[in-house]
Amino acid sequence: MKELVLTASDETLYTVMDELKAHLTANACPEEIMTPIVIAAEEVYVNIAHYAYGGKPGMAKVEIDVTPDPKKCRLVFKDQGTPYNPLEKQDPDITLDVDERAIGGLGIYMVKEIMDDVTYEYKDGYNILTIEKRLDEA
Repeated sequence: MKELVLTASDETLYTVMDELKAHLTANACPEEIMTPIVIAAEEVYVNIAHYAYGGKPGMAKVEIDVTPDPKKCRLVFKDQGTPYNPLEKQDPDITLDVDERAIGGLGIYMVKEIMDDVTYEYKDGYNILTIEKRLDEA
């Protein structure tokens, strides 16, 4: 398992993405599964960087793990920002034109569609969002 502790920002996003790609590559993750995982991870991390601390600097922890049986990638994102469960937000109506849709919610909807499992909990002062994807789907 790889654990990163960073100041949540657009600049540190590149560190998270590089570490995630390296870890998945080292664990023989197929490219067609790696790409959606990276997209989902970017969405979650950017949301922490932009919204968790109300525009102020704050900490983000990211745990990257690949389990052997079943072979899956598990990413855990932790922050001490304002408690917020993104899974409680209603999914956007993607049948509407872009002009007609309410702003927000599309990113977490995309994460839920891409990943096999997405869970949230607030524990010991931390927002904890866990996303998982099987690696043997190719």
